[in-house]
Amino acid sequence: MFFWQIVILALVQGLTEFLPISSSAHLILVPVLSDWPDQGLAFDVVMHVGTLSAVIWYFRKDVIKLGTDWTRSCLQKKQVGESNLAWTVLLATIPVAVAGLLLNDFVDTELRSPVVIAWATIGFGLLLGASELFAIKTRAHLGEHQVGLGKGMLIGLAQAIALIPGTSRSGITMTAGLFLGLNRQGAARFSFLLSIPVILLAGAYKTMKLIMQGNGVDWFALGLGYVLSAVSAYLCIHYFLKLLDRISLFPFVAYRLLQGIILLYIFS
Repeated sequence: MFFWQIVILALVQGLTEFLPISSSAHLILVPVLSDWPDQGLAFDVVMHVGTLSAVIWYFRKDVIKLGTDWTRSCLQKKQVGESNLAWTVLLATIPVAVAGLLLNDFVDTELRSPVVIAWATIGFGLLLGASELFAIKTRAHLGEHQVGLGKGMLIGLAQAIALIPGTSRSGITMTAGLFLGLNRQGAARFSFLLSIPVILLAGAYKTMKLIMQGNGVDWFALGLGYVLSAVSAYLCIHYFLKLLDRISLFPFVAYRLLQGIILLYIFS
């Protein structure tokens, strides 16, 4: 891999993984538009590990609290502290895990075209805008600790749709959260917590495929990719959450619409 290819792809992964604009779409389109060779499975795995490290470190206090209370709830066989949120996050991960196992090959072969990405970017961008309008109109006020199992499972079902490139995992989960009464901060924070088991599962699946392939390893590319994706993802989470206190999600909707229109113009 070229040095600038490593830098750009790692930054794209880190900066788009947690924004509602689809990291998978960007990682598919950047090599296509730049005519770069495919970055390879090993690099994809490392970038997932980088973003996973970033979100775990950013929410480390929450993760420790949720993990501790979940363990205590298992031992005591009752809800303890924040164990309800921990169970909600874990159970809400099941739909995307099942969908990923059943549909991963179909998605990889049939749904990774630029035209599919373009329409998904536009369609789910409009849905994100509709959820923002709904949240404003209904004065949505719930935080992530008020999600509950029912709402959590609905958000988890929505997350499974993100297997379609261009949808955006964070985008569709925030959309569902806003429609279910969460405010922007609550929807974003629940989305980020929900990303931890999802990215972990995706990384484990790709790691198994990588082990079976048994290809050589470019340690410099992997090391640089990990550091850049982790640092950029951490900064993205930090500033995105701060930004949500000041602006709506409409700039991201506009970005998605513009991106989708440009892609349709180029590839249709």
